[in-house]
Amino acid sequence: MAENKLNMPGSPMAFLLKNSEYGLAVGVVSILIVLIIPLPTFLLDILITINISLSFLVLLVTLHVKRALEISAFPSLLLFVTLFRLALNVASTRLILMNANAGAVIASFGNFVVGGNVVVGMVIFIILTLIQFIVITKGSTRVAEVAARFTLDAMPGKQMSIDADLNSGSITEGEARSRRDDIAREAEFYGSMDGASKFVSGDAIAGIVITLVNITGGMIIGVLMQGMNISDALSTYTILTVGDGLVSQIPSLINATSAALLITKASSKTSLGVELTSQILTIPRALAFAAGILGFFGLVPGLPKAPFIIMSVFFGFMYYVTSRGSTSVATEKDGEQEAKRLKELKEPEREIEALLQVDRMGIEVGYKLVPLVDPKKAGGILSRISALRKQLARDMGTIIPPIRLRDYLRLAPNEYHIKIKGETVAKGEIMPDSYLALGGGEEQEPIEGIKTVDPAYGLPGVWISESKKDSAESAGYTVIDPTSVLITHLTEVIKSHAHEIITREDIQKLIENLKKDSPTLVNELTPNVLTLGVVHEVIRNLLRERISIRDFGTIIETLVDYAPSTKDPDVLTEYVRQRLCRTLCGQYQDETSKINTISFEPRLEKEITNSIHTTGNKSVLALEPNYAQKIIDAITATVKKTYSSSSSIVLLTSSAVRNHIRKLIENSIPFLPVLSYKEIAPGIQIESLGVVNLTNED
Repeated sequence: MAENKLNMPGSPMAFLLKNSEYGLAVGVVSILIVLIIPLPTFLLDILITINISLSFLVLLVTLHVKRALEISAFPSLLLFVTLFRLALNVASTRLILMNANAGAVIASFGNFVVGGNVVVGMVIFIILTLIQFIVITKGSTRVAEVAARFTLDAMPGKQMSIDADLNSGSITEGEARSRRDDIAREAEFYGSMDGASKFVSGDAIAGIVITLVNITGGMIIGVLMQGMNISDALSTYTILTVGDGLVSQIPSLINATSAALLITKASSKTSLGVELTSQILTIPRALAFAAGILGFFGLVPGLPKAPFIIMSVFFGFMYYVTSRGSTSVATEKDGEQEAKRLKELKEPEREIEALLQVDRMGIEVGYKLVPLVDPKKAGGILSRISALRKQLARDMGTIIPPIRLRDYLRLAPNEYHIKIKGETVAKGEIMPDSYLALGGGEEQEPIEGIKTVDPAYGLPGVWISESKKDSAESAGYTVIDPTSVLITHLTEVIKSHAHEIITREDIQKLIENLKKDSPTLVNELTPNVLTLGVVHEVIRNLLRERISIRDFGTIIETLVDYAPSTKDPDVLTEYVRQRLCRTLCGQYQDETSKINTISFEPRLEKEITNSIHTTGNKSVLALEPNYAQKIIDAITATVKKTYSSSSSIVLLTSSAVRNHIRKLIENSIPFLPVLSYKEIAPGIQIESLGVVNLTNED
């Protein structure tokens, strides 16, 4: 809440954020000015103080962030503070060599901090430089390099994990996009930190060089140009140089520590201080042992007693505090576990209810197919299923539920089962390390392999090794990888059983999405006009014949128009199909934009029409079973005769008998579409390839 108030329009923070780009540009230009123009000593003191303050501020911010990505701009910040410090080095060097005076801050560090002793100052400066260069900078550079490499190596696996969660429905599309962005930012951050660490190491080397230059230049100027003796020149310029070096190296050391701390920081839910305290003090016995050892050292003759005794008492007190805390925490956990046990005993029904739930869709695979469903494998089944769901949403207009993949040891090693609502609706076998070659004709030369049948379309094929893939393609075979075989089979199963998969919840979601664009239309579809169950049944009728429901607005509009006259889902479906005539015709047109049809002989169609009887609100086709079978056989024979002329054939009937004929042949000839004359859109050309008649009529 406080953060929102700080960012409110008109607040100081909002003003700073709005003008931050200008401030950054002014700061960079100011650094360049400092490199060129001599500064007065009072201004140099202010800038040195700002440099030290910025270093402490960066260190404190680094200590309190929970994740390194919270300050992803740190590599650029490190570059700016390093450049700022080097600019101050140049300005201070100019004043030292020109005036033998670099301001109060440098003089204080040269006299007060090291006591005016040149040797002590040099030793401290060298130690600070070595600590920064050898210990902190080398270590942080190595950690950044390894972190960058490991982060890049882990990116494909993390991406696959996100895809797996998205396919299983655990996360939304927005959450997946956010997690992918975090992965990309993390890789970019560690890559930048790997390079930024070189700034720190170069800064340490530059500090040593600048110090040697200042001492050498000061001696030359003092002795040769200003007539000072060697001891006075050494005392004056060396103390100032050491002070300048300390003023520079302390912020540089702090910046290096901040960089190393940020690189080594792992993602956590709390701050670093809380983590260190909670993790170090988790074992009270270690504190007790430490207290005992320190107490023993305090009793050893010759060792100072007071420091060891004080620390022994301190660790003993910490042991007392943490042991009581651990006991209370353990008691609390025991209480929680006991309450959980009681809750489980009181509510066993929930576990039983969970066992009754079934997945709407799932795939079970044998143990040899497990690598194909590995979420870390690029281009595996999980990633292909995600693309398939999007494609079916575009083509069919319905959302396919998440598909759960699992291994099942009772299946054959290369076998898989496709399940809908817990029941197996299709099965097949694939060879995970082979390719399926499908032949196009008898004139092709046979290819060596394991003969099989394509599980999706029932075409004869051969499983071949990868080494024979190129030769099979050259011979005219269509070569398919095992993952594509399974995905193709899954696609056909979903299209054939889409009417079983879609639920009323899915219909409700489609209606809610439509309401965003057509609220008036949806408001007309109240339960008094048409119930959700009737809409669901109409949608199922359309999907049963593989009709896309993507134009959901037209479907609902048709239902609203005809609902006052009938509530029969079958009749309403026929009205909807007539409104979707262009969609239907588009599905069945061939390359020449024609629809190849067969139709009933007029007398036969009239007999079928006369056999339709209405009972209540339902109409049924009342045909004697043997006569109905003759009609089915006649349709099958006509289809076989015309199949050589066209691979896409439609049975064309009157609207009165269309639905009844479809139900009559859906088990025997499920692939044959049935259209009525009213479903032929204006301007669509049809070509009759045959007529269905009963040659052996009784």
